[in-house]
Order: sequence, then structure tokens, then C-alpha cells
Amino acid sequence: MSNHAGTSPVVIGREEQLRLLAEHVERSWSASSGTVLVGGDAGVGKTRLVTEFAGTRPAGTVFLGNCLQLGVDGLAYAPFTALLRQFLREHGQAIVEESFPGGAGELSRLLPELGDPPEGRQEARGILFEQVLRLVQRVAGEHGVTLVLEDLHWADGATRDLLVYLVRNLDLPGVQIIATYRSDDLHRTHPLRRLLPELERLPEVTRLELAPLTREEVAAQVTAITGTTLTSTRLDDLYERSDGIPLFVEALAASGENRAIGSDAVPDHFRELLLAALHGLPETAVRVLRVASVGAVSGEIGHTSLVHACDLAETEAEEALHTLVDANLLRVHGTGYRFRHALLREAVHDALLPGPRARLHLRFAQLIDESPESVPADRRAAEQAHHYQAAHDLPRALQAAWSAAERAGASLAHAEQLTMLERVLGLWDQVPDAVERTGGRSRAEVLSATGLAALAAGRPRRAWELCDEALADLPDAEDDHTRTVRAVLLRCRGQARTHCVDRGAVQDLAEALRVHPPHMPGYGVMLSILARETMFRPREQLHLGASSTDLAQRALDVAERTGDRSAEAAALVTLGSVRMSRGDLREGRAIIERSIRVSREIGDTAMEARGVNNLAHFLRERGEHREGLELLDGLLGEHRAWGRSGVHSSFMHQNRAEIHFELGRLDSTRSIVDEALHRSASPMHRVFLLVPWNRAAIAQGDLAAARSGSAHDDLAAARSGIARVDRAAVLSMERLDQAQQSVTAWLDLLLAEGDDTTALDYSAQVLDRLPLADSPGYGWAVLDLISEAVRREAGGGSGAGRPVRARLDDALATMPVHGPVQAAFRSTVRARLAEGSGTPERVLGAWGEAVTGWERTPMVLHLAAARTDAARAALTAGDRPTARTWVGEAHAAAVGCGAARLARAAAGLAHRIGAPLGGAATPPAAPAGLTARETEVLGLLAVGGTNAQIAKALSITPKTASVHVSNILGKLGVANRTAAGVRARELGLV
Repeated sequence: MSNHAGTSPVVIGREEQLRLLAEHVERSWSASSGTVLVGGDAGVGKTRLVTEFAGTRPAGTVFLGNCLQLGVDGLAYAPFTALLRQFLREHGQAIVEESFPGGAGELSRLLPELGDPPEGRQEARGILFEQVLRLVQRVAGEHGVTLVLEDLHWADGATRDLLVYLVRNLDLPGVQIIATYRSDDLHRTHPLRRLLPELERLPEVTRLELAPLTREEVAAQVTAITGTTLTSTRLDDLYERSDGIPLFVEALAASGENRAIGSDAVPDHFRELLLAALHGLPETAVRVLRVASVGAVSGEIGHTSLVHACDLAETEAEEALHTLVDANLLRVHGTGYRFRHALLREAVHDALLPGPRARLHLRFAQLIDESPESVPADRRAAEQAHHYQAAHDLPRALQAAWSAAERAGASLAHAEQLTMLERVLGLWDQVPDAVERTGGRSRAEVLSATGLAALAAGRPRRAWELCDEALADLPDAEDDHTRTVRAVLLRCRGQARTHCVDRGAVQDLAEALRVHPPHMPGYGVMLSILARETMFRPREQLHLGASSTDLAQRALDVAERTGDRSAEAAALVTLGSVRMSRGDLREGRAIIERSIRVSREIGDTAMEARGVNNLAHFLRERGEHREGLELLDGLLGEHRAWGRSGVHSSFMHQNRAEIHFELGRLDSTRSIVDEALHRSASPMHRVFLLVPWNRAAIAQGDLAAARSGSAHDDLAAARSGIARVDRAAVLSMERLDQAQQSVTAWLDLLLAEGDDTTALDYSAQVLDRLPLADSPGYGWAVLDLISEAVRREAGGGSGAGRPVRARLDDALATMPVHGPVQAAFRSTVRARLAEGSGTPERVLGAWGEAVTGWERTPMVLHLAAARTDAARAALTAGDRPTARTWVGEAHAAAVGCGAARLARAAAGLAHRIGAPLGGAATPPAAPAGLTARETEVLGLLAVGGTNAQIAKALSITPKTASVHVSNILGKLGVANRTAAGVRARELGLV
């Protein structure tokens, strides 16, 4: 029997794909949640495949959300909003109450019916994503759930971000995500084209590409539709014309109902083929379909809105709609309708003449004003902006775009907010009363809002450009309002330039503070932001006329006077952090703890996280690593239980990684950073995360990964080796802590690779350019590595290190020492410098002090390294028993931590001393065919030892040492002593 609806009653040619989806859902529901990306050309059958698969699943386990073509115009989170509403319809509002006993919180930004969203949370977007994740897992329960996201090629930026977050963080079984997209829509600059390869590399993601049907499958489809079998000639013609695309096969087959398939009467253009389905329909039905093509810009259209727009009697409209549904042109969807395929809607819409099309768009825009409830609140403003724009009603298009921008901002969809604000700016000069239509805001104020949105969307360069334009547009008036706008623009530009690592940032921040009237709203926030920023900048770079302590205290005074408790918490955490960084541990800690209490009282989880994070950072610097880690992990666990772990910034994960590294937990250090980078850390934060990861990799002997990031090929742009961070450019970074950490990673790598000359030259630049004493916590780590570069040069005897040694002595004289960790660093630096000038006994005494200093801290690898150096000093001084004790302890600690390079160096020294390791008297086999004595010589040569120094250390003659060096060069196949030192490091002998 012929199928007059034009759709095959059975799915043809997709049996294998259906099987793969069925296997995938079983794995996702029982073993590990996963995602399938289903791609293919328009009309290839992606929706039909997913619909067929969904029909095989238990009722209530499949939920559908469509990305909307309107999404490019600023409608954020559309498919997820649809999914969440389906959750509520299926399970009732109780599912939200059970998941979040404290209230819906950030979910209200997507579902206004749940109540008003919280205000003033700096990390609200992270909380929102976490709450969506938790709700999805709650809905999945024990039985599992499948989420279908259709037409991902139309997804807005916020939807893409949330999808990536779910894919990476669904760590429990029970959830299958299926996302479809048009492959042929992914032009060269399409954001999905860049995202797909990144997602595909994740183990939990599978990609499924739908190919066109084969000739035989096309024949089967036509037979299923028409009930007839084509001749070979007609089949060849139809297959050629349709390219095997099922939708076009359907259109051609349907057109063949009234004329011979393959005849010249069949239109060549597939758009005409799609429109051919309208032939023979009653004129009223065609009219209703045309109206629906205008109203269904978001994918669907409500019944009431469609009837009103058609201006037909209810019975007449219903008769037409029955005809369209029976013809499979429209499908019933909830309380409205959807087109059978998006291409069909596009074809009908594009076939409208310009005049009628504009009038219909205007009618739908007016209907939203007349009956706001006809469109969900989250879509209302964006749809209206679209309709007014298409109707060429520019004044109301601008006003609706402004409303859509406000809605996007409230939903934390900053990229979509930016898009709508830029549309407002694009229409500004064409709308005489634009100021009134944006709530009395001038163009400069709209530019300011756009710049802030760009900054929040992670586009600092665009924010900078917008601020430049706004400042040029702002009148020279000196009234309070204009000055406040100017100050906000300068502050925004200063923050943007900070993200762009531009040296003009501080001047902008200083001018913002000078310009902002103290009695105007926002002054306290301005002070708090500037206080935080100045914490990280050297004194000579500040042009504010006030220290970070003064700024924080003034911010606190303003907050207390105005009753702004959120600003109070921000000022307190900055003020306490400055005090702790200056060595006032007790008072600074008390102030930060007060900030944490205020944050908890007002429910500001982001500020609470910042307070705990900063407190843990300074506890680590004081050697209280375990207490700091308990604070961080405790807050993470508490917030995760409440669905709020999204508030934790990259800095918190960086602090966790730093603590794990200094406790010798190298594997977990790298795992923590991997997880944090999965959460899409911003470019500015990546360098902070990169440093502990690289230092852990170096300690493990994984130098290639540390330099090139080869272990992170899945996200090469986001996770890269330190070689991607220009070591000269970091010396110009305005944030001192960022510069210090980058320098630390670079020096560690250069020394590990044996590039001692470059390390020494770089050390000289660092000492000249960075005021390390302004941030002693990270500054001492830099001096520690510089002292190693100086020691190696001194061992080489060239004298090139003397100027660097002099600068290092000057730095030591002015460097503050707060707590046992910094005291141990100072002892270590002094011990290295003593090697170039002191007697063996004095050197041994200096290293003994360093060992004692590190024993007062939990930093096991720093202690093990000090013991290894102290053992060498003891051996030189003739104290073999002490050397054996220290090297044995160092080797055991290095092995226990997986620090391969340090373990090999300790083992080589133990062999020289004749010390058993781990109860075994047999030393490790010498590498590269070297004899035991040659291995000893190579170890000394690698740290810069001359023939005379090697001879003295091993109680041999300089001539014998020279013979050994020649043999070593030959066996290693290297040309000189420097290359031999590099090879020794590769072999783990130092």
C-alpha cells in the first residue's frame, strides 16, 4: 500500500547504527556514562535514527532538547531548558526539591518558574552547571536516562559550554547523551568544527557519521513509501538526483505519485522538491503552513499563537492543521507543532515574498506583546528581537535586543549577552530614541555594558576594543554619573589588559580609582577589585598612591558603611591575604576566617571558596600543608554534596596541586591539574596550573612532556608544555606571582635538561627584572633554582657566574623569611653558594643546616634532595657514615614518591659510597656500558666538576680522571663535557 505521507514506514539502511546506539546505551547506563555525536548532511536521517532508537527505550527515560536556529541571535541554553522542563513534567517539582534542599538556586536562571535566582555570586555559572549535572544524575537514578540534543550546529555558546561540562564530569554510570549536527553546515570558522575534535579525543565520547543510502537502500526506501518497485533506469535516475539523502528520496518519491519518477517534470532543485509536497493542498492549509514557517523560528510554534497569526476561525484553522499533520508536513509537539524537518521550514519560509514575510514577523512580535505567556520567558525577548529585526521595525528590534541581552546576562550566558548588545550597538545610529529604548542609557553606557559582557565571556581583547570606543565616545563632562561610567570603563579595560598581559593595565586601574567619585555606587567594589589586583604587582609598578592594604581597608570601610556584606567579605579576604603575605600569620588568618564566616552567613559560596583558597595557600607557604589540604578538600566535599563545586576556580585546584607536589605526591599532582584543565580553565589560569604539573613531570623524569606537553595531545591548545610559555615574555607580566611561577617552571626544566648556560643567563635576567622580595613565597623557589645554576657554573670554572652570584647575594640580603619553609630555602641557597668558596667542613655544616631546616617541614622531596647534596658534601669531607645515612634516606623517599631522577641520582651516589639501598648491597647496573668508576666520574662531571675536582673527590690523579672522561665521551657518543652532562641527566645520574 502506498504511503501518501511520503515517509518510509520502516527505517532503511540504519540497522548497524541502531545496534551501536543500543550497545552504547547499555554501557552508559550500567558501566560509565557516555556521549554519541551523530553527524551527517542535512536530510540524511539523523532525527529519524534517534527517533527510532528512542522508541526502543522504556517510557520516561528519553528526553529531547532542540538547539534553535535563533540561538545564533542570543537565545541561550535552549535545548537544556527544554530538557529541564521535561524533567519537571515527568517527575514534578519534587525532583528539584529533593536534589537541592536549600532551594533551586541557579537553576532559576533557566527556569524562572522555580523562583528568583540568587544575586551577587561571582561563580554562579559554575554553580549552575554543577546543579544541572546533579539534577541529570538524580533523574537517571538507578534505571538510566538518555538525553538527546538535536541540531548542535545551531547551538549557542552557553549550550556548547554546558554540554562540554556534562560530557567531562558525568563520572557515574546512568546517562547517555546523543547530540546530532549537520556536517555540511560546519564551515571553516564554525565553533563546532573546533570543538568536535576536542570532544572526540575524550574516552567517553563516540562519533557516529551517517552516510547517504546506497543504491539498493534507496530502492528499498522508495518501495516502502510507494509500494512499487522501480525499474533499473528510474532507480539510477532517482539515486543520482537524491545523492542517497533519505529526505530527498522521500521528496522525489512523493513527486512521483503524480508523474513518472525520473521524468523531466521533476524539479531539479531540492528546495523545490520539498515545496512540491504543498502541491494539491487546500489553499488554506498552505497559508497556515507559511505562517507557521515564520512563527516556528525556535523550532516549534504553539497552537494558539499560530491560529491567532493566521487570523482564521478556530474551526477553519483546525481543519487546515489536520490536513498538514495528515500530510506529514507538521507534527504535533506538546501543545503546538513542529515541522517534519528543519529544511522544510526553511524552504517554506524562504519562498515567502518579502512583504508578506515582514508582515508575518511583525505579527508574531506583536502577539508576544499581546500574550506573553504564549512563549516561555527564557525565549520571549530573543524571539521578539528576531521578529522585529526581520520585520525591519528597527526601534522595537533594538528594544527587544536590549531585553534579550538583559535576559542572557541574568542566565550567565555572557557570549549571548555580548551578541545581543552588539546588535543593539549596530542599530543605535538608526534609532533616534535609542537612549529611551535602553532605559535611559547613553551609547557609551551600552558600550560599557558590552565591554563587561565581553570580559565575562572570556574575550578580553574585544572588551579592550569596546572600552576604547566607549571612552572616546564619552563626553568630557565632570558630573558624578559621567565620572562613574568613565571609571567603570577604565577598570574594565585594566582588567582586560591584565588578561592580555599588557603593561598598561596598572595605569588604567590607577586612573579608574582616581576618577570614581567615592560617594557613587560601585566605589566599594572598585576598591576591592583594585586591592586584589595590587596584591600581585611589584611596588614600583603601582601608580595608585595607596598600598593593597590601604585599598582593602578603604573597601572594607565603604562596605561596612553601606551595609554591603558581599563587598565586606571581599575586602576582608584581600586584607587578610595581604597581612599573611607580609608575615603576619595570626592576624591575617583571623581576618580571612572572618571573611569566610560572613560569606557563609550571606550564602556567598564563591567568596567562601576564595577565602578558604587563600588561607590554604598561605598555610602551605608556612609549612602547614596538611591543614591547608584539609580545608580545601573539606570545602570541595561539602560543596559537591550541595551541587556547588562549580564555584571552585582554577586557583583552588592549583593550590591543591601545589600542596600535593610539595608533599611528594607526583601522580596526584598531575591528576588534579588534568581534572582542572578539563573544566576549561581560562588562558590566564593555565600558567598557574601548568607549573606544578610540569615540576611533577620533571621530578618523574618525563622531560619531554614537561617541555612539549606531549602527554596532553587531546587538548594541545589548552594543555601545553612550558615551551609554549615564552620565557622572555613572562618577565614582563604585571602579575608578579604569575611571572615567578613561569620562571620556576622554566629554570627547573633548563637545569633538568642540562642547559646550564641558558639557565644562568635566564637567572641574570630574572634577578634584574623581577622584585622577588615582594612575593617571597614563590620568590624563594626561584632563588633556590638560581642558586643551582650558579653552583653548576662555579663547578665549571668559567667565571661567567660571578655577576649572577653577586646579584644573588644582594637578593638574599633583602629577601624576607616568613616561616620554616622559607627558612629552609634560605639554608639551601646558602649551602649551594658555600660550595664555591668554603672548606669541605664548612660546606658540610651548611648542608647539615639545610637538612635540619627541611626536616621541620613536610616537603619530603626537598628534604630528600638536600640529603643527597649533604651526602656528597659528607663524602668530600671524609664522613662516609653520615653520607651513607643521608643517601639511604634520600633514595627511599625518592623511590616512595616516584621521583625517578632523584632516585637515580641517589642510587648513583650510594654506589660510589658503597651504601646498600633498601637492604640490597648490590648496586644498580651501570648504564650505557660504563664501568662503575666511569659512572662515578660522569656523575661528578655532570654537575660541573673539573678533572682536578673529580680527582680530589675520588682520590685519583687528574690524569686518571682525564682518561675516564675521554672513555665516557666515547661510550656515550657525545662530543664534549656539556653533552655528557646532558646525557647523564637523561640517564638519571644527577
